[in-house]
Amino acid sequence: MHTRFVVGIDLGTTNCALAYVDTGAGGDPRVQPFLIPQVVNSGEVADRPLLPSSLYLPGPGEQPAGAMKLPWDAERDYAVGEFAKNFGAKVPTRLVSSAKSWLCHSGCDRKAPILPFRAGENDRRISPVDASVRYLKHIAEAWNHTMSKGIADHRLEAQDIILTVPASFDAAARELTVEAARAAGFEHLTLLEEPQAAFYAWIDGQGENWRKQVSVGDLVLVADVGGGTTDFTLVEVSEEGGNLSLTRLAVGDHLLLGGDNMDLSLAYTVSAALAKEGTKLDAGQMLQLTHAARAAKEQILADKSLASAPVTVLGKGRSVIASTIKYDLPRADVEKVLLDGFFPDCPRDAEPARARAAGLQELGLPYVADAGVTRHLAHFLTRQADALAGRDKPGKKKKGNDVLPTAVLFNGGVFKADPMRSRFLGVLNNWAKAAKAEPTRELSGADLDQAVAKGAAYYGLVRRGKGVRIRGGTARAYYIGVETAMPAVPGMPQPIKALCVTPFGMEEGTETDIPQQEFGLVVGEEVEFRFLGSTVRRDDKPGALIDEWEGQIDELAPVQVTLDGKPGRVTVHLHSKVTEVGQLELWCMSKDGKQKWKLEFNVREQR
Repeated sequence: MHTRFVVGIDLGTTNCALAYVDTGAGGDPRVQPFLIPQVVNSGEVADRPLLPSSLYLPGPGEQPAGAMKLPWDAERDYAVGEFAKNFGAKVPTRLVSSAKSWLCHSGCDRKAPILPFRAGENDRRISPVDASVRYLKHIAEAWNHTMSKGIADHRLEAQDIILTVPASFDAAARELTVEAARAAGFEHLTLLEEPQAAFYAWIDGQGENWRKQVSVGDLVLVADVGGGTTDFTLVEVSEEGGNLSLTRLAVGDHLLLGGDNMDLSLAYTVSAALAKEGTKLDAGQMLQLTHAARAAKEQILADKSLASAPVTVLGKGRSVIASTIKYDLPRADVEKVLLDGFFPDCPRDAEPARARAAGLQELGLPYVADAGVTRHLAHFLTRQADALAGRDKPGKKKKGNDVLPTAVLFNGGVFKADPMRSRFLGVLNNWAKAAKAEPTRELSGADLDQAVAKGAAYYGLVRRGKGVRIRGGTARAYYIGVETAMPAVPGMPQPIKALCVTPFGMEEGTETDIPQQEFGLVVGEEVEFRFLGSTVRRDDKPGALIDEWEGQIDELAPVQVTLDGKPGRVTVHLHSKVTEVGQLELWCMSKDGKQKWKLEFNVREQR
């Protein structure tokens, strides 16, 4: 369906953005950013290029009448965007932030009202899915107010929407994202990996010059460090029919590591400094301090002339102004914490630390144990080495440590700071020097604020036959665990084999039967399916049964279902499909072809 507008939406952890192409404007349609109207101060609405992914849920009487009204809703009782971010930082128990990180957290019920995470007993709460719905609805309302002008065919809900997700999102997180988008009214929907979107934006921004910055044999690393996640993607440049072609070869594991972790680290640095001066902060003040540290960090990194930035936390006394706690955060501390802590210089064979899991853990987001982004990068390249080493000359593989990116494209708000990019590139070049390889070069011209949204809109044109396509398909191979038929052994769990149901790189809009495999499907009672995935096994075909899979295949959230039918067993075979949207569907088909059951991904709390 060719709609008037092709729209790209970046549903980010820290900020959302929208870009579009007006295909009916005539001439050569170009990608354009959309300025999003939002409440920026109490009672004041203004257009901004970004919509902060912040939701403020005020208590009764906390805001004067009309403080959060919008041109399309005078009675709005919550705020999304800039005002929510700034005012909500003062009352963090009423501020929803990092909802996207919660959306992909399989250890919680993502449809339950759990945010704000540390809200009081009587405070308003919503679910991570509902928070995402509200961001998307605000974007839709803003578009319709500005662009639709009463024309139904111009409403955002009627357009082709390309919605981005982290490359490392698994099938369950993607399904939840689609669910949120459907709830916001979007029907013509396609998912796109954020690093690919950033690459598309770079191609669009460079025009034909992109072909002069890369050449056949290049291995481009898209390094995407945003507010909540770190994503690594490798794109290969090859030749096809005399023209350059692009293929997404690999994506990294899901890493809950980004700007949020940096803000927390700075907050603890300030807290320690205040404690030495005799001021100890409670949990509520630490929440305020985290938001204040973020603002100070952004000021320092945006202005090279600043030697420090103020951090302010409200005191606990009755006289709030009199007891306000202030601290000047030095630039030297910011750069030391962020550069040495998050981008340490490390060897190519470095491994991130794996913390031992404690018996009891505080509920919260499952941040990675090691904050060193560069160590995670080294591990990513090591994991992918066997799959990548022989890509140029089959039968003459390079050593794993010799597989290094020849170019890097930066994405994500963290890399807006020059010191972060310089340190990251410096580590890569130290590895290249040790391997006696050519230095890794930076692909210039990236738009770190709008890249994902712009690239998504450009991809909408690619789907219509215009522009350059990055080939890739699914970023993982997917498997179902099959219990081995063997006698029970006391004290030993039954071995599980991994049955490939979706091969690596399966294209959107395609489907496949699992050949020569029949199973007894239990219906009429709750059962659990073990769900697995791999980013490194590229050669497994549908129906392949792998005995020894630990280390290369990772267990994902299980599928827990009660399938309709009279209690018992039904003989079935499996059928998998990757929809046009980018969702994975797995079906159990009865032997007689009269019944089928869809295995829904479990998106609720694991028990």
